Parts: sequence; C-alpha cells; structure tokens
Amino acid sequence: MSSHSFSAHASEEDIRNDSILIYVNGKLVPKEEAMVSVYDSGFMLGDGIWEGLRVYNGQIAFLEDHLDRLYESAKVLDIPLDMPRADLVKALYGTLEANNMVDDAHLRLMVSRGKKRKPFQDPKLTITKPTIVIIAEHSKPSQEVVDKGMSLFTVHVVRGQPNSQDPKLNSHSKLNCITALIQAQKAGADEALMLDPHGFVSTCNSTNFFIIRKGAVWTSSGKYCMNGITRQKVIDVCHANNIPVYEKDFSLFEVYGADEAFTTGTFGGPVPVINIDGRVIGDGVPGEGVMKIRQLYKQLASNLK
Repeated sequence: MSSHSFSAHASEEDIRNDSILIYVNGKLVPKEEAMVSVYDSGFMLGDGIWEGLRVYNGQIAFLEDHLDRLYESAKVLDIPLDMPRADLVKALYGTLEANNMVDDAHLRLMVSRGKKRKPFQDPKLTITKPTIVIIAEHSKPSQEVVDKGMSLFTVHVVRGQPNSQDPKLNSHSKLNCITALIQAQKAGADEALMLDPHGFVSTCNSTNFFIIRKGAVWTSSGKYCMNGITRQKVIDVCHANNIPVYEKDFSLFEVYGADEAFTTGTFGGPVPVINIDGRVIGDGVPGEGVMKIRQLYKQLASNLK
C-alpha cells in the first residue's frame, strides 16, 4: 500500500472558504449561519438527493446533464421539487457570483424532502417544501494526487441490486459507500474498490473506475454503479478520439494485470490509480493513457458555453 493519504476529492487549502455565502432556501447567508432544522428529512433520515458541480471559465460544466439527473431522482423518490429549472440555474450562478467564483470552484447542490413535524420516516409527515442548499467553495484539485496516483483496496461491501437501493440514485444515504471507504482506509489505501453482487468490478466508493489494457479503455457495465456524468463524458471523449472503450463485466484478474487504472468524478476528473490491493498497476506511476484522457476531458469541460 502507498504511504501517502490521497483522495479523488483532495484539494488545495483556500482561506477564502472561511467567509463564503451559502444558499439556503432562497437566501444567501454566511457560512456560520447556514443551517437546517434537526427535523429536516436530509439530516434525520438521509432522505434527499444531491449533485456535485464543477466550474470552468465561469461556466458550470455539463449543467443540463446534472439537472436532468437531479429532477429524475426527485421523481423517483417522489420529492416534490417544483422549483423551475431556470430558477435553480439562476440560484446556482447567483451563489457563484455572490462569492466571486469564476474558476477552480465546486458546488454541492442538495435537495431534501423538507422539514418534518415528527421524527419518523413517513413522507406524509413533511410540512415544508423541499429544502434546497447550495454550497459553493473555492476548490482546486490537488496536483500531487494527479502526479503520484492513488491506491485502492477491494472491500467486502458490494454495490447492491437496484431493488434494494438503486445505485443510480445520487441520494444522501451513502452509508454503504462510507463503510467501504472506512475498510479501505483501515487497510492503508486511499479509496475503496467495490464489486457488484456477481463479483465483477463495479465502482469506487465515491467515483467511477476504469482500467486500460493494451490501449483499450474498460469500465463496468454500469448496472451496479452510479452512472456518473464524468464517466459518460470520458466514454464520449474516447469515442470522439478513436480510443477503444468498452462497458463490460470484468474481474480483479483483468484489473491486477491492467496497464493503467483511473477513477472519474466531477471534482477531480480522471485521476490516476497506481496500486490496487498491494499490486502495482503498470509501471506504478500515472501513465500516458490516463494523462491523455485527462487532457481531452478538461478540453471538453472547459469549452462548454
């Protein structure tokens, strides 16, 4: 295992985040005053959904894709998110403007079912509209993580069947992922690699997972993982640049013998992985394939208007 402690979400420290304004139900309030009720569904039950958003050159990358997923998730969970999409976009950009953020910024958009009158599960106990919170931070991904690469550990916690808790839902309920991460960190790794119920490689605890074998890019079938927007954009840039890419079932056998490996997520984009379960991947350093894909992805994300 690696001696360093990294994460796909590792960022540079920025003291400007001490004085940010946070959007809470239509109001921009100082960080110290940004609060929700202890009766809020998100706090009490993990009953909510969220999106992580990244800003490049003053634009929120792939915003329509993220909003599509948010509103669809709200429908799946029967959360009455009746805020028009245009108003939500205005709130997101208004939060960025209030904090003078145009680049190297990350937003977390959270929607819970709302405040309840009793501390129980029943959605009928909800007495307010959905709670909407937007946290925008100055957040530059750590270059050291990209330069050195991460280590992963395969955990016993699996990504389950969609009739248990559908892994495509970006819900506030992340205990299975947190449990997976704890096990990986206890084993000395940076993040967790999770299998699907059939023993095939699925995803990481907070990011999607890819390998490169003989110039071809592989990722899981997508049946048991968050269908990440960065994941899809990486698949798209591979297609657009004649890089073979496959969504398929594969096991740890193919992972340990891969030439390269990397994760994908909104915050860090493609991030190299150089060690999995104590096995050195490829040459043990970030490879040319993932670095090329990082460049292609950043070009796509940065050129959006």
